[in-house]
Amino acid sequence: MAAPRIGILGGTFDPVHVGHLVAAVNARSALDLDRVILMVANVPWQKAGQRAVTSAEDRFAMVAAAVGEVAGLEASRLEIDRGGDSYTADTLVELASEYPGASLFLIVGWDVATELTTWDRWEEIQRLATLVVVNRPGAGRPAGLDGAGWRVEEVTVPNLEISSTDLRERAATGRPLDYLVPQAAVHCLRARGLYATGR
Repeated sequence: MAAPRIGILGGTFDPVHVGHLVAAVNARSALDLDRVILMVANVPWQKAGQRAVTSAEDRFAMVAAAVGEVAGLEASRLEIDRGGDSYTADTLVELASEYPGASLFLIVGWDVATELTTWDRWEEIQRLATLVVVNRPGAGRPAGLDGAGWRVEEVTVPNLEISSTDLRERAATGRPLDYLVPQAAVHCLRARGLYATGR
C-alpha cells in the first residue's frame, strides 16, 4: 500500500473563507493528495500583539463546519490540544510521528512562501515537508526558494482577493458573508455571536 500523501493548510482562520477551501481542494487535486488537513492555530505567534484573535475553539468550530462533508478535507485541533503558541515545526514533527512514512505537503500562499526563513525552526520544516506554493495565475515563483533546499510544488488557483479583516467587519455590521464564507461556517459564527460589536 502506498504511503499516504497528506496536505497541511495551517492558519488562524479568523474566519475561514472560500479562499482557504479553494486552495485546499485545488492542492489536493493537483498533487493527488489523500487528504488535506486544515490545521487551526491555537495561539498564532505571528499575530501576537497585532489584534485580538477569536478563541481557538470558535475558530475550530467554524472550520469544522466549513469542511463538513467535503471529500478529502478535514479540520484538525492538534495545535489547540497541544496548547501554547502554534509552531509549524512542532506540528510537522507530530504528524510525521503519527503517520510514519507519509509524505507531508505544507500548503502556503505566495506571500507566506517569501517569509518562511523567519519561521521558528524553518530548517526542520524544510526537512519534513514538501512546500506547496499556491499562486494566482501569472504570479510566478516566489524569490528565494530555488537552490535553498526546499522541495517545492506550485499550484495555480483562481485569484480570490478576500480579506479576513473585511469579513470580520462585515459580520460585525450585519453585511452579507454569502459566497465569501462557506454557508455552514456563516451559520456557525452567527449562532456563536462571533464578531458582533462589543464582543
